[in-house]
Amino acid sequence: MIDLQRRIDVGEFKNLKLSDERSLAIEYEVSRSSIKRAVTGLVNQGIIFKKRGSGTFVNPLYLKNKSLFRSVGANLGVSDSFRHHGETPAIHLLSAEKQVADEETRQALFLEPGELVWVVQRLRSIDKKYFMIENALIPVKLIPQATENDFKYSMFHYAESATKKMVSKSLMTVTVEPSKSQDQQMLDLAPNEPVGIMSGIYFLDDGTPYEYGTMRVHYKYMHYTSFVSLDGE
Repeated sequence: MIDLQRRIDVGEFKNLKLSDERSLAIEYEVSRSSIKRAVTGLVNQGIIFKKRGSGTFVNPLYLKNKSLFRSVGANLGVSDSFRHHGETPAIHLLSAEKQVADEETRQALFLEPGELVWVVQRLRSIDKKYFMIENALIPVKLIPQATENDFKYSMFHYAESATKKMVSKSLMTVTVEPSKSQDQQMLDLAPNEPVGIMSGIYFLDDGTPYEYGTMRVHYKYMHYTSFVSLDGE
């Protein structure tokens, strides 16, 4: 999926039409089901679309302004969906440690008592300006070989590499509340300024809960674009 999106980004598909899934499976030497998952992921992000009877095409609006669309490996595109106008995003790891999951986490991730989770806190920045505090809980059993260093990079890319599955769905709630002292300190907010809260559960494409997370976002960056499909594809 990552390579397919790269090819789209560099304009390899001149007529905007992708090869059919059978041809892509042969080209990448993978199963049809793997290609179907990759294509479905790009459709869900609004990067490509299917036209019944004609094939699969690159969305020209995506090519016109990629920063407004979701990008794999970034919280289902949350950070890349902010309108940062070509500025450079970065991840700054604050902490990552294993802990026994509490009751709330066990319920969210369908874990048994005593199971371990990675507890990860990171800061996201755009051109060295912090805009998001990210807190994530991930079952250790899903990524048993992970080390603290792995969380300096995309946790969704790591999931795809380690589990051979994509993070393809989420159940998310978006709210706003008064900022707390940590928000004010890390995100340069005034005491009377609010913070956006994006919390949810992210699932692998086989339905397994992968992450229970919360993102606290500077209100100026709460410009989120989502692609919604109602055609049942």
